[in-house]
Parts: sequence; structure tokens; C-alpha cells
Amino acid sequence: MTNKHDIINLVTEGIQDRKGRKITRIDLSGLESAAASNFIICEGSSTMQVSAIADNIREHLLKEGGIKPYNYDGYQNSQWIVIDYGDIMVHVFLPEIRQRYNLEELWSDAVVEEIPDLD
Repeated sequence: MTNKHDIINLVTEGIQDRKGRKITRIDLSGLESAAASNFIICEGSSTMQVSAIADNIREHLLKEGGIKPYNYDGYQNSQWIVIDYGDIMVHVFLPEIRQRYNLEELWSDAVVEEIPDLD
């Protein structure tokens, strides 16, 4: 069985494989009101890249860990795609949509970790 840390690493690899940027992990495990214990947030520069990143995350977790998401949504316009891995929610945004919803600020009382871009 794959643990939470492994899933977070696989998600991060899946994002980085498709040049996703500004990866942020929000540890919500200390907050009772949170829907999941971790949010992983990133952005792509176009709707095509947002959907490519989301597809790659799903393919990478299935191939490397045999892990399927419980659900996913947002492919209709590919401005904000959410992938639900139960305890871990992945959010792939266009930059302007990410700014508008500002999840990092919304959950500012949680532990926020910035993961550096590869380049």
C-alpha cells in the first residue's frame, strides 16, 4: 500500500513532468474543517497545459502506484481541474484563476510548503 508521502511525491513528479509551476503543498491535517489532509496546488500556462498536467498526474499515479482518483472535475474548460485522491486533493490552475480563488490564503492557518520549480 502506498502511503500519503509517496502519493504526494508521485503527484509532484507528475506535475513536474509536464512543466507545471509554482507547486504548493498545504498540510491541512491539523484543521478539523478541512475536506482533505493535503492540498497540492500548481499552475499551467494554458488550458492545454492544465489538462496535460492533470492527465499526467492521473497516469503517473496509476502507473507508478496503481492509484486511481476517487473523482476529478474541471476538464470542461480546463481553467481549474481538481483531482480527488481522498486525503489528498490536487488543484491544477491557470494562473489568473489560481489568483482569484487564492487557496493558499484561504487556508493560511495551515502549514504551507512551496516546492521549487525545476528550472
